Amino acid sequence: MKLTYFLLPTLALSAALQERSPEESTSLTHTLDARATICGSGYSLEKAIPLPKGVDPNKRKATLYAYGNGSGKGCVFLDNNVGKKQYMSIKVCKVTGSSCDSDTGSFGQYAGPVYVSSFACAPVTAKMGSSSSNLYVNYKSDYVFPCN
Repeated sequence: MKLTYFLLPTLALSAALQERSPEESTSLTHTLDARATICGSGYSLEKAIPLPKGVDPNKRKATLYAYGNGSGKGCVFLDNNVGKKQYMSIKVCKVTGSSCDSDTGSFGQYAGPVYVSSFACAPVTAKMGSSSSNLYVNYKSDYVFPCN
């Protein structure tokens, strides 16, 4: 795998997730594998959620990525699909609501990665907007990872 895939702009990755032909599947898999290095080695994609929910994928502002490893640890990050710095916040907690990890700030590419030691049913919150008081993504899921 070429490391240059990791250097592709975030928008290119997000567009690739939106629609692809069977011929493109192999290069997309390599791109996603390279993107997983944000979480570290040994993680594989569990879910990618275009945000805000219910919006035409061509108009999405962010993509929430959830990765897991074989040991039950989870990693999430929020990909900025706008192309410029935005207020972003990502938080993941154990199912009990304890042991939360978060990342908040003004980011041009992504917020995170943030980790949870036991990802089954882990609740995730993702926010994005021009400021913390002007959000166009305000997503909360009781669980982004499957419950085992």
